[in-house]
Order: sequence, then structure tokens, then C-alpha cells
Amino acid sequence: MANKQIITFTARGYELDSYNHINNAVYLNYFEHARWEYLRQLNIYEFLKENQNLPVVTDVHIRYQREIKIFDALRIESYCILEKPYLIFHQKIMNLTTGLSSARATTKLIFIGKDKIVGDVPSEILSAI
Repeated sequence: MANKQIITFTARGYELDSYNHINNAVYLNYFEHARWEYLRQLNIYEFLKENQNLPVVTDVHIRYQREIKIFDALRIESYCILEKPYLIFHQKIMNLTTGLSSARATTKLIFIGKDKIVGDVPSEILSAI
């Protein structure tokens, strides 16, 4: 398995839907936030900024398992693997309040350069993960 990163946070009230649990679209935001934190924690974000390499999401699959409620403590585990030309993130939201898994996601990324042309996953990223 590749380098695993973990973030923790609390579900917020403004993320609720009319059923009084976290809206399904918010899970996508949670996974996106965790991916950026993954890149930041491995010092990949600075490399991307300096070299104008942009990660572009091409595919997301979310498996919703259980609801998340306001103030639930959450942990997202993230790791990624290379399947050329994609960098594929595998992520899981664990609800620390209930002790149960709330969702899983698989997200495919490609990288484009400043010329907007798709390239290989940069070697600096591969060595970091």
C-alpha cells in the first residue's frame, strides 16, 4: 500500500439537509478536502504550484454506507496508487462517534501542465507517495 494520510474533523451544521443528516454532496467535498490535505502533508502541493502541474479529476465513485450527523467526529484515510496515466485515490470516511464506516471513494486524477496538455504523473509525486 502507498503512503496513507489521515485527517480528522467534525461535521458541521450548515452541511445538513432536510433529513437532518449531512447532505450526500458534502461527502464529495470531504473527499476533495482530504485529497488536498494529502498533497499538502507530503509537500506535493508546493511542487504543483511552482511547476504549474494541475491535478484534474476524471472519475469519482462514492459508496455511501451510513449517515453522518451534526457534530460527528470524522476521520478520512487516503492513499493513492499509480495506474498509468491515472493517480487513483482510495479513501474512507470513518465516523469516530459511531465507530462505523460512513463512505468509501475512488477518484481518478490526471495531470495537465501549464500548456493544458495531459502528461504523466510527475516523478516528484510518485516518489512522495
